[in-house]
Formats: sequence, structure tokens, C-alpha cells
Amino acid sequence: MSKAQGFIKEFREFAVKGNMMDLAIGVIIGAAFGKIIDSIVNDLVMPVISYILGGDVNFDNLFLVLRQPEGYTGEMTSDALKEAGAVLFAWGHFLTVFINFLLLALVVFMLVKMVNNARKQFEKPAAPAAPPATPEDVLLLREIRDSLKK
Repeated sequence: MSKAQGFIKEFREFAVKGNMMDLAIGVIIGAAFGKIIDSIVNDLVMPVISYILGGDVNFDNLFLVLRQPEGYTGEMTSDALKEAGAVLFAWGHFLTVFINFLLLALVVFMLVKMVNNARKQFEKPAAPAAPPATPEDVLLLREIRDSLKK
């Protein structure tokens, strides 16, 4: 068998074992879950923060202009400046992404904790191990000791 055929066979065994399918399913669910977290941050968390801070706060428009294009007279929004070729220090967008990450990490932590608790409930407690049989020489020594005490 050639090296290429051996490689293909080994790859097929790897893919069929389920590792590849588990990974693919995890990536697909993770992508969908990421969209849910984005929605939670953008549609639920950020509006509450905007309300608390008083006014419409769009974190994506919190930035510092490091270099503005010469003669730029357009809107001073993140998207417009980026399109014009400005160099931005977009700390507001980073803050939004960081909040997304924290929420995602929190949700994953809670899921793992729930799965671990469910596993503990379904696992049967292990029966206590029987003590090992006492060796014959120890039994004999105990008999001798007991007979000497009499």
C-alpha cells in the first residue's frame, strides 16, 4: 500500500470514528450560539446600558481617530471613517466583543456545570471495595499473638 493510500485510509478511519463529526457539530452549534449571544448583547444588554447611561449609546461609535484622511468632511462615525481610510482605535467595538465573549463564556460554563450535574445524578455510586483478604501469614501471626496473651 502506498503512503497516499495509507494516509487516505487513516483519514477515513479518523473521520468515521466520530471525532470529525463531533467537531463539525460543535462548530455549527457554536456558530449558531454565537449569533444568539450577539443578539443578547446587541438587543438586550446594550439597550439597558444605554438607558442607564442616559441616551442612545452605540459602543461601536466609541473610538479615537488616530489618522484622519486629508480633507475628510463626511460623517464622524466608525463606518464612514473606516470607509474613507481613517485609522481608528475602536475601543467601543472591542468592548462590545468583550461583553459578547464574557456572556458566551458564562453560558458555556453554566451548560458544562449542568451536564456535569446530570452525569452525577445518572451515575450509580460505586460499591465500596471489599477489603483485600488477609494473608495467611498475618492470620497465623495473629493466632500466635492471641495464644501468647492467654
